Amino acid sequence: MPQFCVIGLGRFGTAVALSLAQRGHDVLVIDKDENRIREIEDYVSQAIILDVSNEKALRSLKLDDFDYVIIAITEDIEASIFTAIILKEAAKDKPYVIAKAASEIHASILRRLGVDRVVFPEKEFANKLVERITSPNIFDYIELSPEYSIAEIKPPESFHGKTIRELDIRAKYNVYVIAIRRKKADYAPNGQLQVIESVIIAPSPNEEITATDILVVLGRVEDIDRFKSAK
Repeated sequence: MPQFCVIGLGRFGTAVALSLAQRGHDVLVIDKDENRIREIEDYVSQAIILDVSNEKALRSLKLDDFDYVIIAITEDIEASIFTAIILKEAAKDKPYVIAKAASEIHASILRRLGVDRVVFPEKEFANKLVERITSPNIFDYIELSPEYSIAEIKPPESFHGKTIRELDIRAKYNVYVIAIRRKKADYAPNGQLQVIESVIIAPSPNEEITATDILVVLGRVEDIDRFKSAK
């Protein structure tokens, strides 16, 4: 069975470590925050308090013996990059290194260092959500991270009859309209009036907002809050 190491116990790192442990894998977790280590140590194989900027201490762990190492550090990009350098400098097949990126620039640096896979959990989660969004049971609000969320928002009356391009939503509010849930009244074959709900995925800038629409938007928490207050 492969061995895993997770470096950085933010929300992403903690979730990955716990999920691996629940599946019966041996998991070593590393973080410089003692409180984070104490919270998870009973659920994983080994938990170590360590500042990865300490090169000697990091090398002493012999992480190249592990099959997979997940670098889940994004609040300290320098530490993330330094860890990637240490892990990939020997150019060995092991470990397979997965790193979470905080930005496209961060991702580009990690790839140049030879990191095997760079992930943006927030973006990947958003893509999966879009695949599921045809379900009428879509969530009203989903927190992707402390900074980013997806929310369902009823547009104000001033938006009705205008296109996404005319409203210039991306530029004015810094949020992305990733889908529109739309209700439309129509007659069923038996002659009864019924309400049909449809979902427009990745709507065109020329899509016109109607009075029955619910906009599904992705953005920073503060930008979504500002968009909710649009008049």
